[in-house]
Amino acid sequence: MAGMARVAYTEKNTAEGNRLTKAVADGAKKKEWEPLRFAADAITYTTGGDYQQAITWYKAALAKNDNADLHISLGDAYLKTTGGGGEAMNNYEAVTGKDPKNSLAYSRIGDLWYAAKKYDLALENFNKAKDADPSNPLPYRSLANAYFWVGKYDLAKQNIEKYLELSDKSTEDKMRYVDILYLAKDYPNAIAKIQELQSSGVTKPYMYRLLAYSQFETKDYANALQNINTFFSKQDPAKIIPLDYLYQGKILIANGQAEAGEAALNKAVAADTSANKAETYRQIADLYKDMKTEDGYKKAGMWYGKVTSETPNPQVLDYYYSGFWSYYGKNYDFAASQFEKMEGKFPDQPSAPYWRGRVAAAIDSKGETGAAAPYFTKWLAIADNERYTKKPADQIIAYQYLALSSYNKGDKAAAKGYMDKLEGLDPNDKLLAQLKGLMSKPSATKAPAAPKKK
Repeated sequence: MAGMARVAYTEKNTAEGNRLTKAVADGAKKKEWEPLRFAADAITYTTGGDYQQAITWYKAALAKNDNADLHISLGDAYLKTTGGGGEAMNNYEAVTGKDPKNSLAYSRIGDLWYAAKKYDLALENFNKAKDADPSNPLPYRSLANAYFWVGKYDLAKQNIEKYLELSDKSTEDKMRYVDILYLAKDYPNAIAKIQELQSSGVTKPYMYRLLAYSQFETKDYANALQNINTFFSKQDPAKIIPLDYLYQGKILIANGQAEAGEAALNKAVAADTSANKAETYRQIADLYKDMKTEDGYKKAGMWYGKVTSETPNPQVLDYYYSGFWSYYGKNYDFAASQFEKMEGKFPDQPSAPYWRGRVAAAIDSKGETGAAAPYFTKWLAIADNERYTKKPADQIIAYQYLALSSYNKGDKAAAKGYMDKLEGLDPNDKLLAQLKGLMSKPSATKAPAAPKKK
């Protein structure tokens, strides 16, 4: 009868379910507790029944036989009611208090902490559940979910694989496994598992999304393009997320369709409705940076510039990368403005005056104006400390320019002082040798350009 009640609730025949569960509970004799449990379980583990009635029957059963299974079921019933989490926790903890080896109760406690986003406590209890019964698959799934949300994808992968080993391997579980494989950057296995799911008849648009993402990461650009196009043709437009446009842009650019790719990247920005689009801008910047071309570096610097100019609370690295990649993209004016802003907002960052010097020296490569000298001089005067030490290679660049610009101004004494510093760092420096040759001549001769720096 309790089984028929479950069928009735599942078929949304609530009246019949209520009639059957009441008949089961009413049939319990004075000392019998099992019929009360069967009736309550029929309500708790379906939908549509009266959960408060189930709670009443569980309590009546517990009065006759206080056991762990009843407490867990009572806790599960409380979870179906508004604000019932506290009573649910009390019942689960009543079990672990008496039986520290009850794996299911620890799993339920972990689930409660997980729902409350107390991931450390959730992980603690899921691990207790796993240790209490290594054959119970539930804590492994829960551990995978918890590690997933705290970004520990390798541990999530380890636990979902153990769960799949012990469980019935539902499609939903396999799809979560694919999620974790992708986030753990195990792209080849993610591709293989997606294709297995597709072969078994799972053709959800989501599968094409992750397949395209993973194929891009493995540089299978042609198939990535095919699958991202299939994804866009199948996915509900309302469910397309900024990351979809971002990957579409990446994939199109990788397939030589730069104009279409840039249009997709702009769609990614437009689709990002958050108040702070910094992460989207950074991902686009990194895409261009990874091209390792002068134009790519220039565009990377510009996109990082959007972080510094259009988002709240940009970080010091945003200014640095905007200036740094602009420098390598030979967009010197923009690089200069970013490093100037960096120094103004973060005056304790020694790298700002150094890079202002690098940019100015790139513009004045022959050291004729001395525009970079104040920045290099300021940087060299900053004392090394436990947080920052000037690299010899950087010092060489600064002293080369200072020696060159001093020589061009006719200040041989200053030039000699910088040349001595340069010689102490690299006796075989080519510019040093050239300046020595010029300094040894009786009449001034125009100095050579400073060597190009990487």
